[in-house]
Amino acid sequence: MLDSLSSKFRKVLKDVRGQGTLSKSNVEETLKEVRLALLEADVNFKVVKEFVSNVREKALGKEVLESLTPGQHFTQIVHDELAGLLGGTNAELELKGSPSVIMLVGLQGSGKTTTTAKIANLLKKRGRNPYIVPADLFRLAAVLQLKKLSADIKVDCFDSDGYDSTKEICTEALRVAKLKGYDTLLVDTAGRLHIDDALMGELGELKSILSPTEILFVADSMTGQDAVNTATGFADALDVTGVVLTKFDGDARGGAALSMRMTTGVPIKFIGTGEKVEEIEVFHPERIAGRILDMGDVMTLIEKAQDAVGVDEAKVLEKKIKSDTFTLNDFKDQLKKIKKMGSMESILAMVPGFGAMKKAKDVDVDEGELTKIEAIIDSMTTYERTNPGVLNSSRKQRIAKGSGTRVQDINKFINQYKQMRKMMKKLKNAGPRGMQGLMQKLQNPYTN
Repeated sequence: MLDSLSSKFRKVLKDVRGQGTLSKSNVEETLKEVRLALLEADVNFKVVKEFVSNVREKALGKEVLESLTPGQHFTQIVHDELAGLLGGTNAELELKGSPSVIMLVGLQGSGKTTTTAKIANLLKKRGRNPYIVPADLFRLAAVLQLKKLSADIKVDCFDSDGYDSTKEICTEALRVAKLKGYDTLLVDTAGRLHIDDALMGELGELKSILSPTEILFVADSMTGQDAVNTATGFADALDVTGVVLTKFDGDARGGAALSMRMTTGVPIKFIGTGEKVEEIEVFHPERIAGRILDMGDVMTLIEKAQDAVGVDEAKVLEKKIKSDTFTLNDFKDQLKKIKKMGSMESILAMVPGFGAMKKAKDVDVDEGELTKIEAIIDSMTTYERTNPGVLNSSRKQRIAKGSGTRVQDINKFINQYKQMRKMMKKLKNAGPRGMQGLMQKLQNPYTN
């Protein structure tokens, strides 16, 4: 979603970092480019004005202008101001009461139903016992969709069949939740194509019945400033406590994310990064600012990896790497775990400098390559997966035929596998200090 904005910031900040000194004139010239980049990204003009003013005030300070690395100082100022614009620090869910009630509200088509299941799945992983309530009788397919999603993630869902109103559904669901000991109630409410009195009246009644600790406004980030304006309307009417931006993996210009907090006064709490139920992230302003500036987001990448690979599995994998017994079977298992982390594009976007490298080398991230590699490994015998060195011409031809690929594809993959094994050996030999240094470089790509 932030690719276009990130590309513009990369160019602007690269020019600044290339200068030995900063003066008032080149700071002003840079800020003009920053202002234009933000406006083109559909950021609210009042937000842009305040942002540029804050950066100007700090960038023209004596500490920056007389610094030996003024470009790096300027980059850090832009990063900190972007993080502040996005909310400063991440806003956690308020989970209190028995049960804690979370209402999800928003316009029709914004992604409320899927987001309900995503948050329930996230809370379940954190050790909570959520209960899903389908309270959208305006769109009957929403009830069926939520029942299917709740079954997929193995979270209980209230049976709303036979109830004539959302008030009855919510009253009974709350009673059942208290009776059965669910600690979190997630309520998927109805939406409309636009804000109207009937919708707000219904949501107001549900708020009175449920006394929610959280009212999350779900917004389609692809709609830009319209999402911000709608969020303001919901916030004024319902005292919204947080925002969830869906379709954050899309190609929108990013203005909604950058304008939402300052315009509405409501923090962004989650972002949806794909259609799968696992593809939701806690919104960390400083990390998103890092992604925009192509500094990467190493912490989120680590958290995703930890979530995909359990502690016990990680220990087994570490032993295999240390003993140099990492096979193609292990490689395939890791591919499956990578897929759980999200698309390759979204994963690589968290690597510092990937945006610049992608543009400079015209890198095309092809998700089909992972599927091709899996097909190649599946077409090998158990012995071949353990001992890829035995792959001669006839074996490769058989594998190519079985996987629907070419012998060239198999050669390319085996070479990549060998290179990866070499890299693993280097990391193993680097020891804790070497790994610590690598992590510091990843997290601070603009420091010497």
